Amino acid sequence: MRMKEMVRRTGVHERLLRYYEQQQLLQPARLSSGYRVYSEPDVETVRRIRCLLAAGLPTSVIAQVLPCIEADDERIVPTCPDLVARLRQEHARIGRAIEELQTSRTMLGAVIADAPFR
Repeated sequence: MRMKEMVRRTGVHERLLRYYEQQQLLQPARLSSGYRVYSEPDVETVRRIRCLLAAGLPTSVIAQVLPCIEADDERIVPTCPDLVARLRQEHARIGRAIEELQTSRTMLGAVIADAPFR
């Protein structure tokens, strides 16, 4: 399928599809004219990428994760032993980021509360 059909099927903008390709997350075939041609498995790959991005993973980690996952009824299941350890690291990183944001929010709330005008 061509780019426009891929956009329609996945809901992902052309620029993002090109970015995924640049990040080596997606590797569509090319026609002799240079046009990209996507396959059915590429549609699933884009869905996995979107899911992993929504889970907070950066594209550099997603590039490592993609070869080691498979879909199981809308869930992503790790298939490589080392992957779970890497995902635990990312889980901890996200937890630390949440804690830092909560601290920042609390501090900002205190500044707002002390304002003479609200």
